Amino acid sequence: MDLRSWLTLALHPATVRRARLTSLIVGTILVAINHGPAILSGGLTGERLFQIFLTYLVPYTVSTVSSVATRREIRGASAAAIASPKTGLYNAVEPT
Repeated sequence: MDLRSWLTLALHPATVRRARLTSLIVGTILVAINHGPAILSGGLTGERLFQIFLTYLVPYTVSTVSSVATRREIRGASAAAIASPKTGLYNAVEPT
């Protein structure tokens, strides 16, 4: 898969929406666990803010990569079902 088609799937509105929600939930929990005391005591430095940014970026990235992989699988399964006259949409794999 080339970069352009990967980015098209990664920037699909459903993919972005899912990644944002995942990042918000998981990132907030991780920030509270890892940086909560520093936030409450006012110890936010530039370095810590960068770490917090990364804490939100990681679940966003994982969710995006996972969604793109799933969309590619679904696309491949649909193509296989259409390409084979013996199979239907719900039976995309021919018995061997």
